[in-house]
Amino acid sequence: MKRKTWITAAAALLVVGISAVLYVQSHSKPAKQQTGNQGAPSLTFKVTREDLINSVEVKGKTSYQNETYVNAPFTADVKSWAVTDGAQVKRGDTLFVLDTTTLDDEIAQLQASEKKQELELNLSEFQRETPAEQEAAAAGGGLTEREAKQRYADAKSRDVQEEIGRLNLQHMRSQLSQKSEKRKAAQFAAPEDGIFLFDGTKQPQSVKESERIGKIVDLTKLELVCYVGEYDLFHLKVDMPVDVRVDALKNTKLQGKVEYISKFAKNTDDNSDGSVNTAAAQFQVRISLEPNEQLIAGLSLTATIMTDKKPDTLVVSTLAIQRDKEQYYVMVPGEQGNLEKREVKIGLETPENTEIVSGLNEGDTVILQ
Repeated sequence: MKRKTWITAAAALLVVGISAVLYVQSHSKPAKQQTGNQGAPSLTFKVTREDLINSVEVKGKTSYQNETYVNAPFTADVKSWAVTDGAQVKRGDTLFVLDTTTLDDEIAQLQASEKKQELELNLSEFQRETPAEQEAAAAGGGLTEREAKQRYADAKSRDVQEEIGRLNLQHMRSQLSQKSEKRKAAQFAAPEDGIFLFDGTKQPQSVKESERIGKIVDLTKLELVCYVGEYDLFHLKVDMPVDVRVDALKNTKLQGKVEYISKFAKNTDDNSDGSVNTAAAQFQVRISLEPNEQLIAGLSLTATIMTDKKPDTLVVSTLAIQRDKEQYYVMVPGEQGNLEKREVKIGLETPENTEIVSGLNEGDTVILQ
């Protein structure tokens, strides 16, 4: 019984003690807060002179700069192939030979029809009455008005038929000339120097007229095809130098230059359903690349286009530049360890550094808190 009473008394004292501590803490005065920037982390930057370069980074894939497509000159079976996929060819080399049997028959039929039409025209001209014969017939009389009209109509009809015959003859000769030119291409010669690549089926056994068979590419002239947004577009100019990295070959770096900048956006303003397309417009840029034996079409590249360069320029880290409405400023050390606000005028901006036109000198320290 005494032990139970002692435990109860101890618990009561513990409760009273805890309550007293909580009461004192809740009614004590708060500690005085520190003012200013004491203890706050800060970054310091030096104002220096260096070459300031602004750039635009783009990504894209390689493509052959010069591609000459090879199309079948006419529909025919292929008699023989003189080239394989990936083979080096020179201008004038035979690529393939087509069978001309069907084309020869068509040319022979046209030549026969041409000869027949020429003979018909000659006969019609021979049978035509001369002006003297027409006058003699009219002077002789004996023709009624109806017979005279019929005679006139027959003459006009012959004129029309002769004109139709001449047009048909002209058309036949044109077709004959075209087919004769096609027959000359039966032994098809390479139009350019380069590497021949099949477009689809390797060495097809038959082809259709104008069907694309392959292409001849110049491996020494490749380009990077990429797209830039509207904000970067106006910083770019043709002939700007470009540093290029091959994504798959980390140690391979190339030089290039901007060859072409599209003036038309890739995306349209409206979608097919009539709604407004809010996607940012993209403009094609083509960059010529220096020759490299490891380059082939379809590689992923990253290019850095140098848009601006100012040598020996007074700069400070872009992080240190602050803005208040239309005014730019930085914070510099002042008296008694305080910071002072100093207005500056800036020029060229890059993600790393910003040009200082006025307000700071070389060697000054700028603080960012």
